[in-house]
Amino acid sequence: MITMRGIHKSFDRLEVLRGVDLDVCEGEILSIVGASGAGKTTLLQILGTLDRPDSGTVEYSGTNVFSLGAKAIARFRNKNIGFVFQFHQLLPEFSLLENVAMPALIGGERRSEAFRRATELIDYLGLSGRASHRPAQLSGGERQRAAVARALVNNPAVVLADEPSGSLDSANRRELYDLLFRLRDDRDQTFVIVTHDEALASRSNRVIHIADGKIVNNS
Repeated sequence: MITMRGIHKSFDRLEVLRGVDLDVCEGEILSIVGASGAGKTTLLQILGTLDRPDSGTVEYSGTNVFSLGAKAIARFRNKNIGFVFQFHQLLPEFSLLENVAMPALIGGERRSEAFRRATELIDYLGLSGRASHRPAQLSGGERQRAAVARALVNNPAVVLADEPSGSLDSANRRELYDLLFRLRDDRDQTFVIVTHDEALASRSNRVIHIADGKIVNNS
C-alpha cells in the first residue's frame, strides 16, 4: 500500500536518515522503535508528507506524493493520512465534536456530513456523553481517544501516531492499545506507530528497529 525507497534526510550537516526502504501493508499495525535521535520521528513526518526527503520516493498505492505540488500534497494528506500525537493537540476553544469533525470541514465536507461522521466515531469510541465538552473538561484518556477519532474522520488509508501513549497512565495506555487493535480488526485500519513502549510494540503485526538513520531489523 505504501512504499518508501531510498529515503535520505539531513538537517544542516547531520544526516538523520540514510537510505531507508520501507513497505507498509494494508490493515497492519507497524511499530517503529529505536533510541532517541535514531530518526524515527523524521521518518514518520516524511511518511506523512509533513516534511520532504532530500532524496528518495514515497508512494501511496502508486501515487508518488512528492511529485505533486504543495497544494495537491496538502489535499492528499487531508484525505489519506490521519495523525495522532503524544499530546492530543485538540483545539481548546472547540467542543469534542467540533474537534473530531475539523479535518472533514477543512477538506470541504458539508457540515452536516462532517458532523454525522464525527458523531459515529465518537459513539464508537465510547465518548457520546462528552461530545459537547471542550478538551479541558475531558480526562487524558478521553482526549487521546478524541484525537484518534479526529484522525479517522476522513477514512484515511493510514493513521500515523507519534508516541500516542507517552502522556497516559498505565490504565489509559492499555485502553488506548485495545482501541487501536479493535480499529484494526473491526475497520481494517492501518497504523504506523513510533513508540518506546515495548508492550505496544510486542502486540504489533510488525516491528522495525531504526539505528543511526537506518533500518537495522524488520520483523
